[in-house]
Amino acid sequence: MSNSQKVAIVTGASQGIGADLVDAFRQRDYRVVATARSVQPSGDPNVLAVAGDISQREVAQRVVGEAVARFGRIDTLVNNAGIFIAKPFTQYTVEDYAAVLNVNLNGFFHITQLAIAEMEKNRSGHVVQVTASIVDHAINGVPCVLAAITKGGLNAATKSLAIEYAKAGIRVNAVAPGMIKTPMHKAEMLEVLGGLHPVGRMGEMSDISNAVLYLDSAPFVTGEILHVDGGLSAGH
Repeated sequence: MSNSQKVAIVTGASQGIGADLVDAFRQRDYRVVATARSVQPSGDPNVLAVAGDISQREVAQRVVGEAVARFGRIDTLVNNAGIFIAKPFTQYTVEDYAAVLNVNLNGFFHITQLAIAEMEKNRSGHVVQVTASIVDHAINGVPCVLAAITKGGLNAATKSLAIEYAKAGIRVNAVAPGMIKTPMHKAEMLEVLGGLHPVGRMGEMSDISNAVLYLDSAPFVTGEILHVDGGLSAGH
């Protein structure tokens, strides 16, 4: 295998947006390291599946270590893994709080720190967070304070890291989706969720993958929070 072929790591890659991202990067001829708790081995020699809980430091170390050992480099990291629990604020449990912070923030911290350390060796790389448009535009009837704490934190971290590593050749951006049509949504809820967006429909998984690929191919863009939300963040 040529060592010049680009390599992307995608977290939360077993289903939904994560699985779509793996396919999208392969279509661009990237090698991909796909990680999630339940990710299955791939028959594609250019896809390395690493199963594990990304909130654990040792899993992040294994993902980055195996990426370098197998493919020799890391060009892009997509922090897609995330948990969303919608409850009224006073009904969140301590377990809810810990679960969301573990995946959304701890998972981001561990693998991003390790991946950037590898990118620094080549003075080149790109990190993308998948956050949430609802952070910037709260919706009455959709309680989401844990998403606001964690995904909002990732938006802030995106800008901070973009500035810290700008001169090191490493870009950092985020995609902030609206409601996206994935297997996690029940069919009877699609129309209601679509109606929350000014364009009157939910987004497709490909909308997010295309946004990530755009950012990955835009060398003058860093520190950007790209809203892919059917106008939700602009107003309602």
